[in-house]
Amino acid sequence: MAVRPIRITGDPVLHTPALPVTEIDDDIRELVVDMVETMHAAPGVGLAAPQVGVGLRIFVWSWTDEDGVLHEGTAINPELLMAPLPLGELDEDEESEGCLSIPGERFPLRRSPVAVLRATGLDGAPFELRADGWLARIFQHEYDHLDGVLYADRLAHPHDKAVAKAIKKKSWGNPGKSWMPGVDDLDA
Repeated sequence: MAVRPIRITGDPVLHTPALPVTEIDDDIRELVVDMVETMHAAPGVGLAAPQVGVGLRIFVWSWTDEDGVLHEGTAINPELLMAPLPLGELDEDEESEGCLSIPGERFPLRRSPVAVLRATGLDGAPFELRADGWLARIFQHEYDHLDGVLYADRLAHPHDKAVAKAIKKKSWGNPGKSWMPGVDDLDA
């Protein structure tokens, strides 16, 4: 097990659609263990393989809801079905999210309140999971990473301008930038 560096926006692996996993072998199992350790060290509630520099369709999640129930797992070659987006004004407190690949920044983004995840688990068995609320948001965020989309790419005005300014100020947006959870002093 090892914590891996997390790529920062601008790295090509984050902006390129990931490839399907063709076989769940020891390399994939080791990658997933490392991803979980990296996610916890960051700390985060989800992490996609492209964020650690691996262009494969895998993400992991670990989140404890308000009732103390732990939701965690691994999605390999996922499909995600979503309910339509609700209308209305964004709630900057309830709808803000961040990203370990844009550490320390948070902006409001409308996500579907319900999502159905269909994927293969690390054991090779297919599964389907319905998610509501924050877990649905996590699934949508991580799934976007597999398509080469960061949440900043989906932000509406004026938040799109604010994230672009933050990225420029921190000299991100170029290939080769990363940070190491537990080592680098970032406000992720």
